[in-house]
Amino acid sequence: MRNLITDVAGLRVGHATELALASGVTTVLFDEPTVASVDVRGGGPGTRETDLLAPDETVGAVHALVLSGGSAFGLDAGGGVMAALAERGMGFEVGAARVPIVPGAVLFDLTNGGDKDWGRFSPYRDLGYAAALAATRDFQLGSVGAGTGATTVNLKGGLGSASMVAATGHTVGALVAVNACGAVNFGDGPHFWAAPFEQAAEFGGLGLPSPLPPLPDRPPLKGLPPGANTTLAVIATDAVLTKAQCKRLAVMAHDGYAHAIWPVHTPLDGDTIFSAATGRLPLADPVFDLALIGDAVVRALARACARAVFEATALPQPGSLPAWRDVWGDRVS
Repeated sequence: MRNLITDVAGLRVGHATELALASGVTTVLFDEPTVASVDVRGGGPGTRETDLLAPDETVGAVHALVLSGGSAFGLDAGGGVMAALAERGMGFEVGAARVPIVPGAVLFDLTNGGDKDWGRFSPYRDLGYAAALAATRDFQLGSVGAGTGATTVNLKGGLGSASMVAATGHTVGALVAVNACGAVNFGDGPHFWAAPFEQAAEFGGLGLPSPLPPLPDRPPLKGLPPGANTTLAVIATDAVLTKAQCKRLAVMAHDGYAHAIWPVHTPLDGDTIFSAATGRLPLADPVFDLALIGDAVVRALARACARAVFEATALPQPGSLPAWRDVWGDRVS
């Protein structure tokens, strides 16, 4: 196990990172067309082709999913991934034509100090194309891809991933770009909200603070305009699921955000989770097994959120937020 979403058979992940831009793109490519759905809980989302992921829509599978920086400009990244897939002859067959199905979502990183003076067309289509070409089973975490310019209220955000085997025997994985309006750590300290779910000291092994500090009267918030944040995730399993079951899995997965980020799902965020099922291992019980897989997804996503910040590095731009390791690196066990 890599402790990455690619522990789920049939997935590859690619990044395109542009430090001068202070932004980037991450894509999940599927070896075969894959059943998927989505659930949006934030108040300021930016999404592409999410309507077709509803259980009652015609298209039954996707070829890739895209997470991008750039706010609405980043939606162009999907076109780049489509181009890379089309060159390989992949896509939904419509007569003689093939159309790659590539839903995606974006986060806001336009005011993080990077050079956004890109002229007439944004660079995100090219970044999406590069991310698709770079897709592999092993990939970096931290300030890469869609997590390049991500931040939280007090620390540099980033790109995280985690995996585990559910009680049913199915493998689950999570991939997340944490650009939250809130915080992933307790107050001004190094301890992560997701500490109860940590495995093998994957984000420092510090556990919970002792004694637990009281919550402040006012939660930590960036204070930027609506939609100027957003945490994006892809969760996956090797289970055989319908689109409706994938939808329920995406709904359940938001608890992973709630265990790792405080506050979450605010009007200032566009929090979105895509779910995918590669269909390698059937369910023994369509209801009970789905509940157990959902529990595992929640745990993996909470851990991935903490890993995103734990692995992040500060941007080279003046005034950028510090990375967790810059402040508390000597606390790592």
